[in-house]
Amino acid sequence: MTIIRCTQKLLKELKVKPVETEPSLGLIGGWHANLLNIDRRKCVLITNDTTLYSVFMPGLRQPQFEMFPEIFGQELFRNLRCDNFTQQEIEIVLEELREIRIGKSNNRSVLGSMNDMTFRIKYLISRAGGLDAIDLTDLNQDINRNRLSAIGYGHPVEALKKKLKEAIS
Repeated sequence: MTIIRCTQKLLKELKVKPVETEPSLGLIGGWHANLLNIDRRKCVLITNDTTLYSVFMPGLRQPQFEMFPEIFGQELFRNLRCDNFTQQEIEIVLEELREIRIGKSNNRSVLGSMNDMTFRIKYLISRAGGLDAIDLTDLNQDINRNRLSAIGYGHPVEALKKKLKEAIS
């Protein structure tokens, strides 16, 4: 079981009551999620608490918010494939997402890193000519290959690969 800790804005959009109990976190830990408004569209940025590996999901509408855990799983799978993770590594990550709980955000360090990523995302979207013009795969790969101080100036994609290699060995 894993938990996605959402900001107040996103909790309001999801229309769910956050869990109060702490679930047992698996190998890669929980996630944080924030609602962003870009080009007058609702977008969500989801970031892993330990590796800062992130998934940006643009242009979500109400039916997608109602199926938020499933949509996140699909987008995460697509990103992991594009980042050349092995089938075994992808299965480890997705296994942890079989049961998802929604909670309140509780880690200011992760939220700070997400704010940095949001700034970069908005810049990249603006530079590309808007949300419709950007290649989503390139955007997600860019934010996961940007050095972040919260993980020792490493790359989130490399931090996740390292974590998964430890699990396999």
